[in-house]
Amino acid sequence: MIMRRIQVTETTENKDLVQGDVQAETATEEVERSEVQEEIELSVEEQYEANVAELQAKLDDDEENRHLRLRADFDNMRRRQQLDGEAAEKYRAQSLLSDLLPVLDNFERALQVETTSEETASIIKGIEMVYRSLLEATVFEGLQVIKAEGEQFDPNIHQAVMQEQDSEKETGVVLRELQKGYILKDRVLRPTMVSVNE
Repeated sequence: MIMRRIQVTETTENKDLVQGDVQAETATEEVERSEVQEEIELSVEEQYEANVAELQAKLDDDEENRHLRLRADFDNMRRRQQLDGEAAEKYRAQSLLSDLLPVLDNFERALQVETTSEETASIIKGIEMVYRSLLEATVFEGLQVIKAEGEQFDPNIHQAVMQEQDSEKETGVVLRELQKGYILKDRVLRPTMVSVNE
């Protein structure tokens, strides 16, 4: 029995030691776990902060790019408005002058009429004065007559309605002007109707 008691005592002591060791190991594991947990929390926080910083940098870049695009769009719009304004000012009389071209043609036809009496001659003289006055006003606005006869045919300013042959002239030269053409500044209002040498 004594041996049993010693064994029981030893067993109890062993149990206490084992329990103490287990408790110590458990405490050590808990400390290690808490340290690992803290490291994980720190690394998660660091990752979170890094992600936030990265997203903030992207946002800043996007805002800067958007700002630059808006500024470029604004500059382009302002430049386009300026060009449109300049063109509108430059060609402000285009519509009126286009409407006056048939009037100029009619004046020219009236001035080509042969006069037989003094009375018609004075009327023609009055028509000529009005025509010159009107012509001066159109020239003041920038209207110019397109020179055609004897010039090389240019499809940008001439409209060929006939072809004729003249062996003394080069091919493609305008032989006759059938209707005057006009330019306003650098725009063709009406091309000159011409007959071209074959």
